[in-house]
Amino acid sequence: MSPTRSVAMECEKPDRRHFVRVRVQKWGNRLVLRIPKLLAAHADMEEGTVVNVSVSGGRLVAAPVPRRGALLKDLLDEVTKANLHGRVDTGAQAGREAW
Repeated sequence: MSPTRSVAMECEKPDRRHFVRVRVQKWGNRLVLRIPKLLAAHADMEEGTVVNVSVSGGRLVAAPVPRRGALLKDLLDEVTKANLHGRVDTGAQAGREAW
């Protein structure tokens, strides 16, 4: 088994930086970092948050993936008889269109 390596993680706040030393650990066939609660909160991360992981300038970067916008089902749930528009004429058939 190889020796455990330490990694410094940082989290920026408007007025200061927090540095926390954590240890890279093996979990099954993967290497893992446990993200301290303070850093996770400042990065808007919680359990289940999906992150993009990359290497930039020799540093490991984990950034939360922006949350998705509205789902089609949610948008369709907002359609009512009051806000449903009528049929729209798109003109004569062109090309091989078949309606």
